Amino acid sequence: MPAQPVAVSSAASAADRPLTLIQARCLQLHAQCLLQPPRRCARPADLAAMVTRMRLLQIDTIHVVARSPYLVLHARLGDYPPEWLEQALAQGELAECWAHEACFVPSGDYALHDAWRHQRGHHWSYRHAARVHQEHRAEMDDLLAHIAREGPVRAADFAREDRGAGGWWAWKPEKRWLEAWFALGELMVARRERFQRVYDLAARVRASWPVAADDGGLATEALRERFILDTVRALGIVPARWIADYYRLKPQVSDRELASLVASGQLLAVAVRGWSVPAYVHADHAPALAKARAGRLRATHTALLSPFDPLVWDRQRAQGMFDFDYALECYTPAPKRRYGYFVLPILHRGALTGRLDAKAHRADGVFEVKALFLEEGVVPGERLVTELARALQDLAHWHGTPTVRVLRSRPAGFAGALRAALKRR
Repeated sequence: MPAQPVAVSSAASAADRPLTLIQARCLQLHAQCLLQPPRRCARPADLAAMVTRMRLLQIDTIHVVARSPYLVLHARLGDYPPEWLEQALAQGELAECWAHEACFVPSGDYALHDAWRHQRGHHWSYRHAARVHQEHRAEMDDLLAHIAREGPVRAADFAREDRGAGGWWAWKPEKRWLEAWFALGELMVARRERFQRVYDLAARVRASWPVAADDGGLATEALRERFILDTVRALGIVPARWIADYYRLKPQVSDRELASLVASGQLLAVAVRGWSVPAYVHADHAPALAKARAGRLRATHTALLSPFDPLVWDRQRAQGMFDFDYALECYTPAPKRRYGYFVLPILHRGALTGRLDAKAHRADGVFEVKALFLEEGVVPGERLVTELARALQDLAHWHGTPTVRVLRSRPAGFAGALRAALKRR
């Protein structure tokens, strides 16, 4: 009998024990499906399920390697046909909207984002769309009437009379008007053809979905709470200050705001060693939290990440969680770049161990690593060489550029070791 209180006290103290930073990393990687390699070949349903798990998948058109959404999914699903993404969109499993930025989201979440659109007036896309609509109301109304009458359109369906330099403000007028109506919620992307958006009336697109998207009549406060909870679930573990960026919420999320969610049991407040503020875990991840505390979440995955991967797109979060200072440099003038144009972070067994500047030469079937940089203090051991070579070869093969060329690295000798490992595969 006397032993029983001791056992209860021991269990309670174990549950309250702070996580180590490595355990916190493993919990975040678990939530993001980057803890371990895929255990089986991907199936079509896995793609929409993965977007649902992440809650959003950022879209970017840069394709010196593969376009970002495909890379994000490859890091989690392994080899899969990229056209599954367009199929999921066309079948109404996914939708496009402005969320973090332009994103694919589960179609069931679209109504939430549409209802929240009026709270996102600070975002550049909405400000620009409102200005375009004010300046070109008659032309935009005519375009909307044309689509209502004739059906879906692409920007490519309209001839261009001038040659712009690129970017939204250099698009032909119809493209700017289509994008403005998209931001304002009157048009949606019904499907993509060769990654080009095909726009249709939002009402028609939503009517074609197998399951209707419903915001449940949530008030603004409830919608914000929903986005906060979805963010914490998607990221696994976060302090309050990292939450707002995921859905671009304003104002910033505070510990005081989260107190009611902790009191209701929807969020769990935990301590992480070295952090001066509490971290938060969604109640759905309570079993994973227990495993992390017990040291039973083990990171074994090695993958190359997109610059727009949810794990790394927030520079503050990447620094705080992984001690990885990462900034996208494709919009930086070439002389000012430290690492390269399209730099992929290297995830290796729970750590961001380096980055590489890559370019896919599709016509030649060559995946070129222009430069590879390991982080300071990373020991380039045999396991890192072997597993990175495997990840590189798998990505290159999936991309249809099976020949991998590694030009240079820091440290200098790592490139040679990596070339040798690639030859053995």
